[in-house]
Amino acid sequence: MKERDYVRPPAVAGLFYPSDKIKLEQTVREFLENAGTRLQESRKDKCKPFGIISPHAGYQFSGLAAAHGYSLLEKEMFQTVIVISPSHREYFNGVSTFSGKAYSTPLGQIEIDHGMREMFLEKMGDIAVDSRAGHQTEHAIEVQLPFLQLTLGNFKLLPIVMGDQKASYCKSLGMTVADIAKETDALVVASSDLSHYYDYDTANEIDERCIDDIIKRDAGAFLLDLETRRCEACGGGPIASCMIAANELNHKAISILYHCNSGDSSGDKSAVVGYLSAIFS
Repeated sequence: MKERDYVRPPAVAGLFYPSDKIKLEQTVREFLENAGTRLQESRKDKCKPFGIISPHAGYQFSGLAAAHGYSLLEKEMFQTVIVISPSHREYFNGVSTFSGKAYSTPLGQIEIDHGMREMFLEKMGDIAVDSRAGHQTEHAIEVQLPFLQLTLGNFKLLPIVMGDQKASYCKSLGMTVADIAKETDALVVASSDLSHYYDYDTANEIDERCIDDIIKRDAGAFLLDLETRRCEACGGGPIASCMIAANELNHKAISILYHCNSGDSSGDKSAVVGYLSAIFS
């Protein structure tokens, strides 16, 4: 099989989310309905989204948080969705787009936007590679896709994995995404959880520092706080890149939609992981 014909199969179906198509659709729609009801009561901003910060844990822990962002997409249309994720399982220099034809989930295949991929590689130069590096078993992109499939329906995908999240790469990636997005109808998804394995109260304190930087749209302060460990986010690079792109395109409105941690769903508050849903519009 030629590399460009390769379809990336689901890697975490049955682990992070249901592998059965009907059960998966039912689960996601229940999350969306629950989140939509909450947002109707609290959110007045109806602007079209530019970017979303969305968690990537198992749906039993972070599905409701993720649904708060995705529920706002149900009446929207985007030509392409750019999903930026960290690399949890392998390190490589730079960032990686996916060299294959499509990503698949139990809900079907999502075609890669080949034209946007070529544009991205050209603009990013030596920082970006076109390969399967970071894409083979990475869950942080995959768990976003069923939500996108059930809210947007027809769209193309540009999946980007950051093998290295250093500040210079975040800045280059953010500026490149802005340059591409201003020429196309694209949505940007930054896939990230927040603090990891602190007790419940400590986790909330650390997460609030992240949230404060995000509300201020201060990518520099956010990256510095990550570097000095004043806050934590496994996808800090994707968040910073999305923030930089939003700032560059003057998308000034940001809404924090939902923040929780695994202790809220599991009841175990001794060592939790933080989850955030936010939207740039």
